[in-house]
Amino acid sequence: MYFERPPRRRGAFSYFLVALLGAIIGGIISVYIAPTYLYGKIIPVPEIYQVKEGPTSWGQEIHITPSDNISTVEAVAKKGMSFVVGITTVQVQREFFWEREVAGVGSGVIVDPNGYILTNSHVVADGDVRQINVLFENGDTAPGQVLWNDPALDLAIVKVEARGLPTAELGDSDTLEVGELAVAIGNPLGLDFQRTVTAGVISGLDRTIRVSQYHVLEGLIQTDASINKGNSGGPLLNSKGEVVGINTVKIGTQVGEGLGFAIPINVAKPIIKEVIEKGDFKSVYIGIAATEVERYEREWGVEINADKGVIIVEVSPNSPADKAGLRAGDIVTRIDNQEIESMNQLKRILYNYKKGDRANLTVIRNKNKLTISIVFSEVR
Repeated sequence: MYFERPPRRRGAFSYFLVALLGAIIGGIISVYIAPTYLYGKIIPVPEIYQVKEGPTSWGQEIHITPSDNISTVEAVAKKGMSFVVGITTVQVQREFFWEREVAGVGSGVIVDPNGYILTNSHVVADGDVRQINVLFENGDTAPGQVLWNDPALDLAIVKVEARGLPTAELGDSDTLEVGELAVAIGNPLGLDFQRTVTAGVISGLDRTIRVSQYHVLEGLIQTDASINKGNSGGPLLNSKGEVVGINTVKIGTQVGEGLGFAIPINVAKPIIKEVIEKGDFKSVYIGIAATEVERYEREWGVEINADKGVIIVEVSPNSPADKAGLRAGDIVTRIDNQEIESMNQLKRILYNYKKGDRANLTVIRNKNKLTISIVFSEVR
């Protein structure tokens, strides 16, 4: 007798596998295939994929400009490559009774078509340089000269005799946001790797770092875009290809990673303008010779009743400081609402004032705290 085998009943696990497989295939179609090949071509674009103009819940507008041909970093690199230059220098180092020449290399940004180039002061040896040579993207070279530099800001402007140079577009560093795109272009390890492009994000704003014992740089942009020794003086660019900073310092860590820093371009803008118009830049003059409290205590073996500030050693006759009543021995701890820790910091703060401006100095005199008003009546 022949008995027909009853059909095998599928277990619950089989149905689960079929459902899971269907969910995976459906997800792939909806996330990867449909937005690219189906939506807007075969079937209507769902509302969730439509970009709407107007304020978001944060009160900002979102504008998306897609491009299938070029990435943002590539577009920024193409825009910025032409106005980035290589800078080689011959510096003179004095050792006891002889001198020796030392070669240096860095980067720069063309900020005016008539040959004005912005870079770091340390790239041009803080002005103490015997020879400067500028290398352009097309392979041309030209000798340069330092028109202006300031170690306190670590900025310098170099001039070459040229016309019609490609010029950088300067952005607004005051509007930067943490997390937005940052692209660095420069010569990280010398001219053999010139115009290297690295990308990252703005990691932090208004950073303060100590370059040396008495040299502190403030208000810096922090980025994780890779920055190495020859990048100094090169641009930090935003997603529009605008220069928002001048790369200046790399802080290495024990695990091999690094933090890059750049000087906000808004610090340099008034300097660039005045150097181009007048050939130099002058800041307000206070008229004191002073030194850091810590250095004074160490060199003279005394203790001063102040933790921070600069102690005045000499006041120039008829200077703004003299007219305000400052004296030798006074310790200046603040200008308006800004604390003073070093002479470099004091000099940098003075760039924010114009001739005729008034400021209030917080001064310690004979253990008493005073407020002295000073008018910046001179520039130098």
